[in-house]
Amino acid sequence: MKKDKEEPLNKNSVQQVRTLSTHIAPERDVTLNYLLYLPPGYDPQGSERWPLVLFLHGASMRGNDINLVKRQGLSKLVNQGQEFPFILVSPQCPSSQWWTWPQLSATLSKLLDEVESKYAVDPERMYVTGLSMGGYGTWSLAIAYPQRFAAIVPTSGPAEDLDRISAIRHLPVWAFHGNPDAIVPLQGTVETVNALKACGGNVKLTIYPGVGHNAADPAYADPELYRWLLSQRRQSEAGNLLSGNAKA
Repeated sequence: MKKDKEEPLNKNSVQQVRTLSTHIAPERDVTLNYLLYLPPGYDPQGSERWPLVLFLHGASMRGNDINLVKRQGLSKLVNQGQEFPFILVSPQCPSSQWWTWPQLSATLSKLLDEVESKYAVDPERMYVTGLSMGGYGTWSLAIAYPQRFAAIVPTSGPAEDLDRISAIRHLPVWAFHGNPDAIVPLQGTVETVNALKACGGNVKLTIYPGVGHNAADPAYADPELYRWLLSQRRQSEAGNLLSGNAKA
C-alpha cells in the first residue's frame, strides 16, 4: 500500500510531537497529541518494515502538556537516550479521561491507522504496553481490537472486563505487577491472568517484590522483555499465524 508523505522528524528532537485529528462516532471530532520515535536506521525510502510499540502512560501524565509523557515508561527511556529497534508511539490521554473508555480505544485505533499510513510499519508486529492506567488501557485496547496486535505487555493494571477476556486468548501476554501495590493491588492482575488461563490464553505474569506500584521500571529495563516481545507475530483467534512464527 502506498504511504502518504511522511512528515520529517526534527533532528533536534528524538521524539517528535504529533497531533491526530480524526472523527469517531457518533458525530465527534477528536484530537490526540502523541510522541513519535523512529529507530536508528529507519529509512523512509527503504523497503524495511519496522515493529511498532504503542505506549500508554499512567493517570498522572494526563493533560495537554505532551512533555509529561516523557517522564514515564518507554518514552522516558528514549528521552534519556536509550535506542530501540522499533517505532514508538506515545499518546497523551486528555485530562479527566481514561484509557479504557470506548471512545479512547477507538481514537487509539485511529492513531495506529494514521501512523501505519505514513510510516514503514510491519502490520504483523504491532504491540501495546502501558503502566497503571495504561496497563488497564492495554488490556482494554487489545480486547476491543483483538486482531490488531501481536502481543501485549500490561504493567501494574488489570483488565476491567473479564467477561470478554476470551477475545484475546490467542494473544501472547506478559503481565507485570509489584507486590505489595497499595495503588492498584496485585490481586486484580492475578484474577485477570487466571481468567485468561482458564480460557486457554497464552499469558505469563512476573511479580516484583518490594517495588510497590513501580513494576514498569524493572520490566522495561529487562532486555529479555524486548527479545520476547519482538519475536511475536500476529495470530488469528484460532491461533494460526497470519505471518511468521509466534513464540510463547
